[in-house]
Amino acid sequence: MSHKFKPALWRRLKMSYVAMIAACILLAVSALPNLYPNKSWLHISLPDQTVTLQSVTTSLNQHGFEVTEANDSQAQLAILLAEPTQSANALSFIKTQYPQLEAKIVEHATSPQWLQQLGLSPIKLGLDLNGGVLFVLDVDLDKAMQEHLNSVYQQTKLTLRKDKIRGIRASEVKEGVELQILPSGEEQLAGLVSTLQGQFKGLMQTKSTTNNLTTVLLHFNEQSQSEFNKQVMAQSLTTLRGRIEELGITEAVTQRQGKQRIRIELPGVQDPSEAKRIIGATATLDFYQVVEVGGKAFNVQGGGVVNLNPMAIFSGDHINNASVGKDEWGKPLVQLSLDSQGGDAMSAFSKHNIGKPMATVYSEYSRDANGDVVKKSEVINVANIAQHLSSRFSITNMKSPQAAYDLALLLRAGSLTAPVTIVQEQTIGPSLGSENIEHGLAALMLGIGITLAFMALWYRRLGLIANIALLLNLTALVGLMSLLPGVVLTLPGIAGLVLTIGMAVDTNVIIFERIKEEKRKGRPTYQAIEQGYNQAFTTIFDANVTTMITAIILYAIGYGPVKGFAITLALGLLTSVFTGVYISKALSQTLYIKLTNLTGARA
Repeated sequence: MSHKFKPALWRRLKMSYVAMIAACILLAVSALPNLYPNKSWLHISLPDQTVTLQSVTTSLNQHGFEVTEANDSQAQLAILLAEPTQSANALSFIKTQYPQLEAKIVEHATSPQWLQQLGLSPIKLGLDLNGGVLFVLDVDLDKAMQEHLNSVYQQTKLTLRKDKIRGIRASEVKEGVELQILPSGEEQLAGLVSTLQGQFKGLMQTKSTTNNLTTVLLHFNEQSQSEFNKQVMAQSLTTLRGRIEELGITEAVTQRQGKQRIRIELPGVQDPSEAKRIIGATATLDFYQVVEVGGKAFNVQGGGVVNLNPMAIFSGDHINNASVGKDEWGKPLVQLSLDSQGGDAMSAFSKHNIGKPMATVYSEYSRDANGDVVKKSEVINVANIAQHLSSRFSITNMKSPQAAYDLALLLRAGSLTAPVTIVQEQTIGPSLGSENIEHGLAALMLGIGITLAFMALWYRRLGLIANIALLLNLTALVGLMSLLPGVVLTLPGIAGLVLTIGMAVDTNVIIFERIKEEKRKGRPTYQAIEQGYNQAFTTIFDANVTTMITAIILYAIGYGPVKGFAITLALGLLTSVFTGVYISKALSQTLYIKLTNLTGARA
């Protein structure tokens, strides 16, 4: 019998088309910036006019860094190299050659201005595609807790001496601080413990009595230790990200790996020496009051020993900015600017201690011949407070301009409260990254070509629809990956793209076979299309849900390339259902309606 299509059906299809076309246009526009890859420029700030654009470009060219374009505007130089993979090495060279300049690598978009105004950018490439350096760092949480307990012990001894508490003796044990209480000290125990708990959050006490001798163990329970470890890891991640930003490296990936490891990926970096020196450094800077009696002994740089209050006035965590300068004798110094909390601490301390000495302690961790972590602390500066200080002052007596530069960089980025050790280092050359891209795209194109040919030959008209949906699926996936922040394309991610194509085709095969079954039952073509899509949806939905669960698990426990594969797979599942079910259904129905109206065929 003849089949006429009512206007209501056409209106429903048109509404579906409007929504689908809008979504496809949005994702296609988001994918467009990938046709215009970013370029890495060197941005150099000029504090004075002693350095010119000509001198910098000439120096770069003489040392093998070919400059293709250079601009000078508003006391800043912008330089583009012929070989983008040399940008990191050129940056290191500039910082060494011109230590007074501030330089960094900045990604410049090459896409049309209207795309940039929409805030659209290409997909970020992972380490295996862009080349670069991988570091895996181990954070020594046990050592950090040990140092924390040692601070409790030092503060306990200072409080006992300062408050002239008698009858209580403190000793350091593995679990914490042990207090032996004589009868004369019972009344002052509560005040001592209360004071210490006010300074150290989560400090617990366990009391026991043996042979009429009361013993109190000050310690941190498992919950407090777990919270402390979380804070240390969070602070380490923040500090390392700050250091990477100070190095001028963009598109870096810094994430926690397991219980106490941190994974750092630096795409585009080919010389890991400077990154390793700064990222792996565990230097801290603290400011202490010098005490004449008691306290903790510290070695002085150049010889000697000085006793300091074990509780710092403030630490490097409160430093907002640090810059290199010179004193009146031309010697290097580091100028510091503190945040409000650090400024208040310095102001309160200096106000009541004018004329008294304050020490600057520089600490760093290293490993000895046995592989054990050793902390070395030394006083790099002891100076009398000449006046009421606030949030700005200087550290003098630096060894060299390079030492001042490194210290300023570390202080700007923050100090690490726990020692970190680089346990894995891997450098991927730019040529290998280019080969990965070339081979990965070749595999992708081959897979697409074979799939398109098979679907066109086997399913004819429906195969044409499947091919259109397949190309839309790939475009939508690229657009979605470009649109979402934090998505990085890796080599396994390209494998995920190929897998997504296969899954999208599988979706169409299931649907088309259902349509054939319905037609064999004698249903009209339009009803067969409707029933085929409706009945196949449950099977497709179940298959995609189970695969999505796998992708989520891979993303949750995987790192680096594995995470990249999981992201591509998960997003590919969403786009394949959208294009393989909804778009192809609308296209199939529209194609049949047009053919029916044109030929007057009987269904």
